Amino acid sequence: QLQLVESGGGSVHSGGSLKLSCVASGSALGGYGIAWFRQAPEKEREAVSCLGVGADSTHYADSVKGRFNISRDKAKNTMYLQMDNLKPEDTAVYYCAVGAVQCSPVVVTAPGWDAWYEYWGQGAQVTVSS
Repeated sequence: QLQLVESGGGSVHSGGSLKLSCVASGSALGGYGIAWFRQAPEKEREAVSCLGVGADSTHYADSVKGRFNISRDKAKNTMYLQMDNLKPEDTAVYYCAVGAVQCSPVVVTAPGWDAWYEYWGQGAQVTVSS
């Protein structure tokens, strides 16, 4: 059973940076597709970014493109989300997610793809003040 533990959330001012980490145990991340989702108050959970099983595909939501970077360290069995130039509208709880999902543009553009990811982190609060 794969378990995910997140860390790295916090509060920053607009323009600041944060790096979220998600450590996996129980199974290797390398055999799965990974993604980061976020949920702001009173909003639906949305995909921020995904990365394919072989790291051969990476996609970002338009709202974070050029500012966020998803990565995976197989040796550490850890996935990351580097977030730069943060904006107040990035304020949300961020979740790492893992599943047998191919990363394609539709994952970050169409709703409902969270249902395809089997394993989830506990969530990390990110708050960006103006």
